[in-house]
Amino acid sequence: MNTDNNITFASVEAILTKSAIEFDRKLAESQTAAEKRRAEFEQEMKRSREGFEQEMKQSREGFEQEMKRSREDFDRRLAESSEKLDRDLVRMREEFDNRMKKQEDLAGSWNNNFGAFAEEYFFNSFANGKQNFFGEKFDEIEQKVKGIKKGFKDEYDILLINGQAIGIVETKFKAHQNDVPKILRKADTFRVNFPEYKNHRVYLGLATLSFYPELEQECEGHGIAIIKQVGDVVVINDKNLKVF
Repeated sequence: MNTDNNITFASVEAILTKSAIEFDRKLAESQTAAEKRRAEFEQEMKRSREGFEQEMKQSREGFEQEMKRSREDFDRRLAESSEKLDRDLVRMREEFDNRMKKQEDLAGSWNNNFGAFAEEYFFNSFANGKQNFFGEKFDEIEQKVKGIKKGFKDEYDILLINGQAIGIVETKFKAHQNDVPKILRKADTFRVNFPEYKNHRVYLGLATLSFYPELEQECEGHGIAIIKQVGDVVVINDKNLKVF
């Protein structure tokens, strides 16, 4: 038996030990190389960051200088134009106010014309035979009666009068629910302004060319007669009429 070719435990151990030493050496060399490359990379990153920060600083300084020049130029131009701007603004405001006043005057004129039309329409209707309502027959009809007592100054568009009762009719081209409290107040102001009628029954009515359901309900709830145009005739709803 040739013992030269025999593999012994000792020989295997020697081979493994040699391999381990060689592996450790190569690993150490790789780690050293890796550390060197990392150090070089960090140095390069540091140089790049410093260069970037320097460029950013220069750009920021340039931007700030440009902004300062632009702001100074803007302030200069603003100062130069402020006087002209103020004049233009004053002129534009005056023109706007004048236009608004003309519109308000025109709207007021329209409202007055429409209101006068409604008042004349209902007055003529009463004067031409619509004097029997509120369960009463009225002998007299008056228009635009003014009461001037201090604190009770008021105007009554249409008054219907007989020996026992007064009918006060407020006329509107287009009435609103906000008109109801004003109508209710007229019963009180009338008795103060015209004490000779203090013992008369007072009835209130609202005559308008434009009624809507909520307004009619409001009038009915307060005992105010509803007087409106339906087609070519005047219709009076006084079923919930109240004596004031």
